[in-house]
Amino acid sequence: MDTTPATSARMSRQRARDTQTELALRRALRALGLRYRVHRRPLPGVRREADVVFTRARVAVFVDGCFWHGCPTHATWPQRNAEFWRTKIETNRTRDRSTDEVLAAAGWVAVRVWEHEDPLVAAVRVSEAVVQGLSRLR
Repeated sequence: MDTTPATSARMSRQRARDTQTELALRRALRALGLRYRVHRRPLPGVRREADVVFTRARVAVFVDGCFWHGCPTHATWPQRNAEFWRTKIETNRTRDRSTDEVLAAAGWVAVRVWEHEDPLVAAVRVSEAVVQGLSRLR
């Protein structure tokens, strides 16, 4: 792959967990009084880890980066190594859809939050899913 040292250094600094967006969402969820687990696999035996998990309500929250997950609003397609990156991002999108389907089949709700979303607005959306999930238990 034809990669410049600057690009390689920038990509190696990308965090996989505890990103600023994720931390802001977790602060907003906590401010709403919600308690959750962080970086857990919602389903045993399924190698998919959610960023925030509400086990009892069966809600899994995924914070998706605009670049890595191909945001319809903010996605950019690199010109260098274009085929590699398009394949990588499309594979991520396919895996995201598959994860949502697997969770739904097991009675879970997957909530996807884009990195560009307002954390408070996203937290309210997550809270609504949690309330609905808890009401299904009654």
